[in-house]
This record gives sequence, structure tokens and C-alpha cells, in this order.
Amino acid sequence: MSNVEPLDLSEKGRNKGEVVSLNRRLFMKFTAFGDCADVAPVVAAMAQAGLTGALYLDANDHRGIGVIVCSEDPDCFVTQMRELFAAAPFAALTHKPEFDMLGRTYSIGYEPDLLETLFRKPLQKLTNPATPWAIWYPLQRAKKFQTLPEEHQKRILAEHGNLAHRYGAGGHAADVRLACHGLDRNDNDFIVGLIGPKLHPLSAVVQEMRRTEQTAQYLDSLGPFFIGKAVWQSATPDV
Repeated sequence: MSNVEPLDLSEKGRNKGEVVSLNRRLFMKFTAFGDCADVAPVVAAMAQAGLTGALYLDANDHRGIGVIVCSEDPDCFVTQMRELFAAAPFAALTHKPEFDMLGRTYSIGYEPDLLETLFRKPLQKLTNPATPWAIWYPLQRAKKFQTLPEEHQKRILAEHGNLAHRYGAGGHAADVRLACHGLDRNDNDFIVGLIGPKLHPLSAVVQEMRRTEQTAQYLDSLGPFFIGKAVWQSATPDV
């Protein structure tokens, strides 16, 4: 007879001192393409596909685009999304594998409303027409971060939390943070989407982030960075 307790893989939060949990999370897949001379058919294909996400014009490639698709069921990426990209007009484009990103929303353990944290907030940020600019990038945390005392880790993460709060309070930038452990070919740990109405504040976030302890001492790599402006965003789905 086994004494092993069943695994609880649900996301955890805390509401009024009580632990809350939700065994759901949102997956997001980012894909970039080149050689897109006419974006209109691509926009039409995205609108007809019935997927949740956004389509960006690449600021660093005048024929480049980026697509992010969200789904609670990751089967979407090997069914609907695969079929979409295998057909016209996507089939004629050049895939840029260096920008491939796949991640999932996650909780830290103190969030009172897990549905809001894991679904509503990231979806609202992604599909808000008032915030079309985005910078998407992966990051790899230094393995030595995990050996730090828990209080030190919390202090480091709080520094980034304060940065996000200051930019978010003024409506300058919002962030979408995804875990990608085991989902990334380059062993990245997280994916970050910086989203806002203008590009400069997003760049300023990255500039200020360079001075934080986590970035300066406990990150092994950042990027590549995809910089784009949304030309199509889906409706925000009900959760």
C-alpha cells in the first residue's frame, strides 16, 4: 500500500487568510513570421479562425509579423493553430523559430482571486485596443537564484513588483508573465509581455529593470526581443 500523497498541481492563492486553489491556467503561444508583404489576408485569417489573441506588425522587420494565441487547452496549438499556420496565407510566410515562445499563467501564492490572476487580467491586457504596443521576450533565471534564502528571493522579486506597480499605476505599461519551464527549447524559465499605449514606456521599463538585483545578478539571458504593434486583437472572452 503506497504512502505517497496524490500530487496537487493546482495554482494556489490566499483569500482572507485561507488558502484557495484553482486547477486551471491559460497557455499562450507566440510565433513570428517574415515575408508578409500584405497583412490584410493574415488579419482576415486570424479573425475567421475564432482564436483568442493578437497579431502584431514587427517594428524591426518591415515584412514581419508576430502572432500570440491563448487557450486554456494546449491542444489548440497542435490542432486549430497548426491548421491555421499550415494553410494560406500563413503557409507562404517564413517562420522565425528564434521567436517561438510557449508559456502558462501561474500564481505566486498570495493572490485572492485566481480566476482574475490566471485568466481575466492577462486576457484583458492582451486584447485591449488602447494598448497596442508590445515587447515580448523570454528570460532565463540563473540557477543560483534558487539557492538563495526565501526572504532574499522575496526581496528581489518585490523590487520587480514595485517597478511593475509604478508603471502600471500611470497606465504606461502592463505586464503579462508566463512560466515556460520545460516548454522552451533554450531552457528559458519565463516569458514576459510588456504591453502599453506607447512604445517608449515599454523600453523605459527594460532600461530601469537593468538596475534591479534580479536582472543584474540573477538572470543568465534575456531575449530575443520581439517589438510590435497590434493590427488585430480578438474580443476579450468571458471566463
